[in-house]
Amino acid sequence: MGRVIAIDGPVGAGKSTVARALARRLGFRYVDTGAMYRSVAWAATRRGTPLGDEAAVSALAGTLDIQFVPGGAGQRVLVDGEDATEPIRRPEMSEASSVVSAYPAVREAMVALQRRMGAAGDVVMEGRDIGTVVFPDAQVKVYLDASLDERAGRRFRELQERGEPVTFAEVRQSLEERDHRDSTRAHSPLRVAPGAIVVDSTGRTVADVVEEIVRRMDQA
Repeated sequence: MGRVIAIDGPVGAGKSTVARALARRLGFRYVDTGAMYRSVAWAATRRGTPLGDEAAVSALAGTLDIQFVPGGAGQRVLVDGEDATEPIRRPEMSEASSVVSAYPAVREAMVALQRRMGAAGDVVMEGRDIGTVVFPDAQVKVYLDASLDERAGRRFRELQERGEPVTFAEVRQSLEERDHRDSTRAHSPLRVAPGAIVVDSTGRTVADVVEEIVRRMDQA
């Protein structure tokens, strides 16, 4: 089996960007597990399933076919064969995914799918419980962090580029609330995995962060 590289950390720490760049550098596959929880929230919304109905959302999560498909414009996310790449990135899906990801049965369904995706190895998988729950025996575990203001600034600029009408203060508050939910939930809370390489991306370029991870991987 090839290597599994698990990257965890709070929203806005740069996990997706760093994980994609690291996967390219190593020639590995890339799996964005956050997109999977967003997909559950999006599918529930599309089908009129109330996000607060834990039983219904959990039942739906267990039936979804979620796939990551490489494409010329980047990786696409297919949910039951439908391209959900763009709609799952809307701001409301960020909040909605935070709600559904707290349901134990939803997490169990996604973890099972993530383990199947990573079973062959040579994969960079990022999320919030990859090194603690999904692949606790991963050969390399990374916890990527950044200051709240740095993370809020990145998210704010990203939403501005998409034309979303939000303020920096709103984004910062949203991230603060998300951090609290993710770190205090009863099932699979966000935390640093034992043996993880802790990397702070505040004020640093993606290339610099990737180089540090590769260097520390080689030293381990």
